[in-house]
Amino acid sequence: MAILSEYEEEDQNKPSTSVASARKPFNASLDPSNPLGFLEGVFEFVAKESDLFKSDSLVNDVSAVLRMVKDKVEAEEKRRKEVKIERNAKVEEKTEDSEAPPQLPVKKEEAVIVKDEIMEDKESETKTAEEKGPRAPNKGNGLDMDKYSWGQSLQEVNISVPVPPGTKSRLITCDIKKNHLKVGLKGQPPVIEGELFQPVKVDDCFWSLEDQKSISILLTKQNQMEWWKYLVKGEPEIDTQKVEPENSKLSDLDPETRSTVEKMMFDQRQKQMGRPTSDEMQKQEILKKFMAEHPEMDFSRAKIS
Repeated sequence: MAILSEYEEEDQNKPSTSVASARKPFNASLDPSNPLGFLEGVFEFVAKESDLFKSDSLVNDVSAVLRMVKDKVEAEEKRRKEVKIERNAKVEEKTEDSEAPPQLPVKKEEAVIVKDEIMEDKESETKTAEEKGPRAPNKGNGLDMDKYSWGQSLQEVNISVPVPPGTKSRLITCDIKKNHLKVGLKGQPPVIEGELFQPVKVDDCFWSLEDQKSISILLTKQNQMEWWKYLVKGEPEIDTQKVEPENSKLSDLDPETRSTVEKMMFDQRQKQMGRPTSDEMQKQEILKKFMAEHPEMDFSRAKIS
């Protein structure tokens, strides 16, 4: 007959399966550059210490675990990004609401540089505005262009076109027509080509080569009572109100033309100063004389048209 205490002693000497398995150590380190090697070690350990690899659904089970872990990682990464975006938005909002930081004192040298830059910007804006609108005429009552210059009197237009030193006259092209002008060197794009502001007297126009350095062209206007706003169509216009004819040239005019020119110059100055023109002054004198001759009449509402 067996004694009960003996059986109990034998049972106590047999280790429990679950306890023994829990005590099995797993020694492995993860190399971030070789995560699959770490997993291989894990699977080998599990294969030795469990019945997992005897299951027919092993591959499906492992895949399910991998998908679950992957979903958790992606969800955590998405949550972190949302938190980061929210924090950045709050920081930007606080920055906009906060007052501007106090400015440091500017050194004298830096202030001068800034002032110069502001002046340059203003000059550039002024220059751009002048380029868009009528320009002030040069001393010859014309314009100085990039490749030539021109001036004028009421009767004539003078043009100067620089050419390379030593240029021969046979190399020059100068075609003057009633309403068109073309000037340049043969075999090269023309320096001037376009429709003239007004017609010219072709028979009274001519050109010459000055010291083999420049082409000098004289155009005689058909209408000798008007200032040209430009030489050829497409050029910037000049402000004819600022034209200043030389008084010394008035002596070269015939009496009738000279009288007309002097009247135009006087009226122009009067308009610039906001004063009546010669015609308006003449009307005022006639009205005053008439009023003096007829004191019985009421001229309080009389207007000069």
